Amino acid sequence: MEEAPLLNNRYRLLQPIGRGGMAHIYAAHDQILDRPVAIKILKQSLSADPAFRERFHHEARAAANLSHPNIVTIHDFGLDKGHLFIVMEHVPGSDMKALIQQQGRLPVGQALPMIIQACSGIGYAHRAGIIHCDIKPQNLLITPDLRLKITDFGIARALASISPDEHRQDVWGSPQYFSPEQASGVSPLPASDVYSLGVVIYEVLTGRLPFIAHSAQEYAAMHLHTAPPNPSDFNPEISPELEAVILKVLSKEPSQRYRTADQLGRVLQTYFQPTVLSSLPTQWVDSGSPDSSASQPNQVVEDSTAVIDQLNAVDWVTIGLGLLTLAAVGGLIPLWLAVLFQIL
Repeated sequence: MEEAPLLNNRYRLLQPIGRGGMAHIYAAHDQILDRPVAIKILKQSLSADPAFRERFHHEARAAANLSHPNIVTIHDFGLDKGHLFIVMEHVPGSDMKALIQQQGRLPVGQALPMIIQACSGIGYAHRAGIIHCDIKPQNLLITPDLRLKITDFGIARALASISPDEHRQDVWGSPQYFSPEQASGVSPLPASDVYSLGVVIYEVLTGRLPFIAHSAQEYAAMHLHTAPPNPSDFNPEISPELEAVILKVLSKEPSQRYRTADQLGRVLQTYFQPTVLSSLPTQWVDSGSPDSSASQPNQVVEDSTAVIDQLNAVDWVTIGLGLLTLAAVGGLIPLWLAVLFQIL
């Protein structure tokens, strides 16, 4: 029997486990550390571009520094036989897209714990200064024990650096999940990942996308100009409060969304804790309880945003008072010295 191919004189490729427009994914074995890994090998058309290779190495190196339970760990990356590759931890199970295709829409109590995990991982990356740029259900891996792990950080960011005139549909990802600013060719922000995650939330809770189109151009136009249908039209289990949060996340203007995934995750934890409490591991559950006085959906969104803004804002008032105090004390020093010299 022919021996399985060896990559970089270290990784034994065992079997293909996925493919897309930009790469093939293999289950493999790390012969040095004797452990299973997953390897994504990029298309030669990308690998042959020196500028892209440099971007890829830069972004993969940054992504390899991410260490979080909800982010797929990157072990290695490089170039072998003319192909860029990235070596990741092997995650058993499936992805959220397959879960949606198998089950249709998911119950709120099943979906929200996974979404909160996604917020945790994406928010951690945002704090590290890294934007994913391609949040979609296919990049949200689900283990058998319902742990969610986000994959493709380095690759997605490298692809996002390709200039608009270089974009090709087979490479440039998934227009179904693009933010309006990405659809218009503007560099993505943390709020862009939040928007894409909002599309995922909409899909996982309704079993359908907020926008249905037949081309990337049509999707771009809808993300930019079309309001999404109310998700409760397709799933009556979605409460007015949750619907208000979803629609806020899908706002056309980044400033109207939650600024980071951390904010969205805290809102979901705080205001929908009774729904997900029994399903969440204890490390993901806040000790606080929802504010029972926030009964109207718009008030829930406004109150939650205000709370998050307070948590994340720099306390400039305190800092200013401290500086004024220092200035005042500093200004008194010459006066004290003058009095001292007069006494002497």
